[in-house]
Amino acid sequence: MNNSENSGKGRRGRPFQKGQSGNPAGKPKGARSKATMLAEKLMQGDAKEVVEAVLKAAKGGDMTAARIIMDRIAPARRDNPVTFDMPKIERPADAVAAGAAILDAVANGDLTPDEAERLLKLLEGFVRMIETTELEERLKRLEERTGL
Repeated sequence: MNNSENSGKGRRGRPFQKGQSGNPAGKPKGARSKATMLAEKLMQGDAKEVVEAVLKAAKGGDMTAARIIMDRIAPARRDNPVTFDMPKIERPADAVAAGAAILDAVANGDLTPDEAERLLKLLEGFVRMIETTELEERLKRLEERTGL
């Protein structure tokens, strides 16, 4: 161990708490870098002209300009909705039937294996929420009975 570790002080001799970051505040949420602010300032005066030029190019058949506009107006969806029949889940034991329905949907070609995997992860998280809620309720009842 070096001297700074033994003395309980950081590299610059300032006291710190064990496990505490040397910069607990960090960068404020939403803070922008100097480069971003400079770019925004440079574009601010020409934004209207740039938008008009891109629109004109798109209307003239420039597919790159058209794609830029479409990506802003109607961005591509990251995934698609999945619909299939799944039993209602009210208790952790209901998850077995729901899991079987997901596997059946894969076997029938209604779901892809990737979609099934994501659904099973959602199912697992939901079951954990139910279990946590049930444990909390049981603990509360035990505490009421024992007077804690």
